Amino acid sequence: MIGPLPKLLLAIVAALTAVDLIWLGIGHFRIDWPGYIAFALVTTAMAAGGVFYAKIRKDERLSAMLFGTAFLLAFSNLASVLNYFLLTVAGHRIDGFLAGIDRAMGVNWPDLIVWASQHRAINLVLMLVYGCVLPQIALLVPLLGWQSSVKRIYSFCLAMTVATVIAMGFWTIFPSFGAISVYTLPPALLTHTPLALDPHYAHELLQLLANGPGLISPKDLKGLIGFPSFHAVLALLVTWYARDLKYVRWPIIGINTLVIIATPIQGGHHVIDVIAGFAVTAISIVLAEKIMALVSRPRVPVFTAPLSGAPA
Repeated sequence: MIGPLPKLLLAIVAALTAVDLIWLGIGHFRIDWPGYIAFALVTTAMAAGGVFYAKIRKDERLSAMLFGTAFLLAFSNLASVLNYFLLTVAGHRIDGFLAGIDRAMGVNWPDLIVWASQHRAINLVLMLVYGCVLPQIALLVPLLGWQSSVKRIYSFCLAMTVATVIAMGFWTIFPSFGAISVYTLPPALLTHTPLALDPHYAHELLQLLANGPGLISPKDLKGLIGFPSFHAVLALLVTWYARDLKYVRWPIIGINTLVIIATPIQGGHHVIDVIAGFAVTAISIVLAEKIMALVSRPRVPVFTAPLSGAPA
């Protein structure tokens, strides 16, 4: 029997698929169908494995691992496609306003890049850790399953869903691409400062907002959301849900602390983007737990009293 939590994940994927397909039909976007079909086949196979271990082999841990991984793959691809569609209805950029908030806090983003250029070893470490969030997510689900944290797998998936909805919703109304889209850095500085995301990347984001998404392909997806920093949200969610995992808890805390530090530098974010990421993470975790409690609540059978005169 498939429990209510896997059913909820399947319902979320089905709803998001419907939204994407309807908008695709209305908007006539260009889609890399072979790329997305390949992902769909992989996720369908994983979900089928989850059903197999839920109904036939009766292995709750393996079922949750497969369902969770399938969900994260499907949801991330569907949400990224929707995010590209949202480019066509997004409001006016607020990067200038966010840069002003940073300066009011005493942060000047170009000074951060100058600092990074003066500490090359530290900057290299920050560049390396900045790209390790997605591999951590890939490892987190099997590690949670291995430690029998089945409910935590589903809670992580739901927290990801809530965080994505919040971040994409706010970004659609008030789009932003980070400090890297506001400031112009000297070419000499860029030459001596390796960055995961450079001004060329920011220029491509601005062109997407101005001209539309063009060909949408899983091979060339870009992180569009500046505020709140979704990169920071992912790092914080991984850290929270890995907090009880032996042996890897402290390495994950250490790595993701560096990810948070790296996000304004290597990711080109405003510092306020990262601060907002903490708030979105906290809200997502709380709402995920409330959804878990609601969905997992035992259903009490309702008995109807027999009518008067009817045999009991």
